[in-house]
Amino acid sequence: MDEPVVLGREDGPHGTLLLRERRTGHEVVHELVVNGVFAMDSTETASERELAGFAEGTAVAPRVLVGGLGLGYTAATVLDQDTNPASVVDVVELEPQLVAWARAGLTPVLGRVAADPRTRLHVADVAAVLRGAAGPTGPWEAILLDVDNGPDFLIHDANATLYDRGTLRAAHDRLADGGVLAIWCQGPAPELQEALQALAPRAQEHHYAVEREGRRFSYVIYTVTRGEDTVTWDEDPTAR
Repeated sequence: MDEPVVLGREDGPHGTLLLRERRTGHEVVHELVVNGVFAMDSTETASERELAGFAEGTAVAPRVLVGGLGLGYTAATVLDQDTNPASVVDVVELEPQLVAWARAGLTPVLGRVAADPRTRLHVADVAAVLRGAAGPTGPWEAILLDVDNGPDFLIHDANATLYDRGTLRAAHDRLADGGVLAIWCQGPAPELQEALQALAPRAQEHHYAVEREGRRFSYVIYTVTRGEDTVTWDEDPTAR
């Protein structure tokens, strides 16, 4: 394994953002480190691509919101879907430098996302977008959130707002009829599942087994579909 090469580094208000490239044999691997915490690499992206798949089964030519650019794999998979390609993909990313690196094409996947005419890159807090305090406004047929590792393993403490019941309700309200809210987590998050089931009793938990460096993990995606089983504010006394 070669020593990693730094493609980009930026010290900003949210900590240090680091984009690296390393080679393992003939494989090129990209790594993203945010605020001193390993966020992701390109070695195993199956669950990020599974997250994108929840947009495919919605309306024809869906409008999709991707919360969190990361290394671009979720957005790229949405853009590359053959059976029901998206008409618009709004990507909301907190780190302006990561958006700049995508526009500069520092990795092939980030460059592919930025170059697609259906992509709209927004520098914003996705929780604020969902609550209507920042653009874009939607509605969307799919909202795909891969902003952090999950409510119990935060890269930024402020991201806890994304998982509270008020933001989850706001996200649900920005879905078109029949639209899907999907949230990626690094493992089971019972409190998040409980909050989603309070919003819609048929909220689902999907497990994806992944092996990395000889260790097995179970990543989880939680989904809610806007439909008839949705609980209203008056019916949900725990909503906040």
